[in-house]
Amino acid sequence: MAREPCDGCGRSLSIAGGVANIWSPDGDRTEGLTLELSDGSEHFLCYDCIEELPEDREPTAADVAALPERDA
Repeated sequence: MAREPCDGCGRSLSIAGGVANIWSPDGDRTEGLTLELSDGSEHFLCYDCIEELPEDREPTAADVAALPERDA
């Protein structure tokens, strides 16, 4: 399974799919999503960081930069 860091907290996240897991019976799941924000920036974020983005307005790259780092 491939891994990619969260743009918010820096944790290494699994990305499901790809040739590495084609014959694996393990349940593959991606631990985050790539979001395109209102300012045109794109960020791969874990679900915890997505939950911390502001809900009262459209999030921007500055909101992603303000997210706290987490332990891996």
